[in-house]
Order: sequence, then C-alpha cells, then structure tokens
Amino acid sequence: MATTNLNIRMDKGVKEQAEAIFAELGLNMTTAINVFLHTTIREHGIPFPLKLDEPNETTVAAIEEGRRLAADPHGKGYTTMEDLRAALEV
Repeated sequence: MATTNLNIRMDKGVKEQAEAIFAELGLNMTTAINVFLHTTIREHGIPFPLKLDEPNETTVAAIEEGRRLAADPHGKGYTTMEDLRAALEV
C-alpha cells in the first residue's frame, strides 16, 4: 500500500482535546483520521449527520408564516407556475 502525507491546519485546543479522546480509545490522530476516511468511503458520505442545531429567528418566522398560510382554508393557491408568475408579476 502506497502512503501519502496529509497536512491539516486546526485550532491547537481542538487538536489537543481530540488527541486526549483518541488516546482514551487507544488511537492516535493518524489512525482516527484513517477510520473517518475509510468510513466516509464505505458510506459514500460523511459518516454522521450534518445539521444546524437551531434555526435562526428569520427562519423560525418564515416556517411559522408558511404553516399559517398552509393552514388557511381561504388562502390563495396556485396549480401552475404560470399562475404563480402572473400573481407575482414576474
């Protein structure tokens, strides 16, 4: 197996904290990174969910407005893009 070097820049504190956790697991940084990369290849993606913890105020307001509009039985709806564009005057 041919090997290559990988240089990564990171916050010193993050590195130290990660190394402490890896040491408790019996791993070094190189092995931990290799586990991550092999799992990424096997799963064809990041091997853990990527998500935002909480939506910001603007997003929360937009979600609430969308729910109000969707629940309004008298709200205007559009069945075609042409109707929507005409209503938006686009």
